[in-house]
Amino acid sequence: MANNLYRQFEKTTTKIPYQFYNRRPGIDYGWLEVVTGNMFSGKSEHLIMSYYDILQADQFYVRSAQREGMEVAYRRVKAYKHAADTRYGEEDKIIAHSGLSMSCQAVHHVKELVESIEGEGIHVALVDEVQFFQERDEKGHFEIVKAALALLREKRFLLFAGLDKDFRGMPFGPMGDLLAIADAKPYYVSTCAVCGAPATLPQRLINHRPARFDDPVVMVGASETYEPRCRSCHEIDMGEEESDAREGRSKGKKPTFRL
Repeated sequence: MANNLYRQFEKTTTKIPYQFYNRRPGIDYGWLEVVTGNMFSGKSEHLIMSYYDILQADQFYVRSAQREGMEVAYRRVKAYKHAADTRYGEEDKIIAHSGLSMSCQAVHHVKELVESIEGEGIHVALVDEVQFFQERDEKGHFEIVKAALALLREKRFLLFAGLDKDFRGMPFGPMGDLLAIADAKPYYVSTCAVCGAPATLPQRLINHRPARFDDPVVMVGASETYEPRCRSCHEIDMGEEESDAREGRSKGKKPTFRL
């Protein structure tokens, strides 16, 4: 991440080379970092720690500039999350699986997010659970991708976090497009709940059974549960039992598909 530059200089010298005074993302150029990976892997924690890294980097940056007789401003930083994230019962907080948390603004739509960023003059916007922004325009393009490109042209620093794959192992909403345009994309892996191997896929279970492939990607009000799994243990119900019955074939155990 760009802030590593500041930490390196802080350790090695009391002065930042002149050229870096005009190289802050969110002030002098746009930058998109998309933090992705599996559930329970540390994405939200990365976002929270990045928030404090940015604040610390700005303190060092401004103090160093002042020592050189230069006046520079702190960046305005704000955190957001999609309002669909209600896992921990806190509407105004980003909460990591580790328990780390920070205050944020919950938003329902891309328009609401953009209006807040532009209206409040936010230089650095951190957005959790970005995979839930699935609104599309009349041509089928994801609104969050269009908004990100517009904000980057305004020299905003965007840090997005979200699941890259849905329960089927397919690209989750806008995540594929966001990763394609990202300037940096840290990837996190969790641990398989079944065998302990590296887990890159979210497993959806309904009544302790694998979900059907044709189920909605986002289920509202359902009693589903999720756990991280590796490719060997991840299962999908392909839903062929009902079609077998309609065609007069014998009914048996529903086939499952392992990625």
